[in-house]
Amino acid sequence: MKPSAVLESALYVTDLAAAEHFYGAVLGLEPLGRVEGRHAFFRCGGSVVLLFSAEATRHPPAPDARLPVPPHGTVGEGHLCFAATEAEIDRWKAHLIEAGVAIEAEFEWPQGGRSIYFRDPSGNSLEFANPSIWGL
Repeated sequence: MKPSAVLESALYVTDLAAAEHFYGAVLGLEPLGRVEGRHAFFRCGGSVVLLFSAEATRHPPAPDARLPVPPHGTVGEGHLCFAATEAEIDRWKAHLIEAGVAIEAEFEWPQGGRSIYFRDPSGNSLEFANPSIWGL
């Protein structure tokens, strides 16, 4: 057996309100749910991006919690890559620059495809890349 896809990916943020604005307003992801001071969830194609306040997810749930999700917080910057066509990468680059987001790196991969890298307000490394970088 093997998994068929990644259903959700989590990033840990230092300022949940700033992250929620960035992923919703700048990246245009559809909000799915939020708990003040703890998390904000967004739909991204057929998967979900989970943004957690790292400190809030370090603690185990209360014994009577409706959803007993175990602690899983972390610290430090993470990474997430969004799939995009070559034309979409150009449009994303222009959109991000217009929104005041610095492009940290841009390059062509030796096996084909291109990436642009930038940071969210918490310092997480984000990327738009053509799936061809992985032969997809």
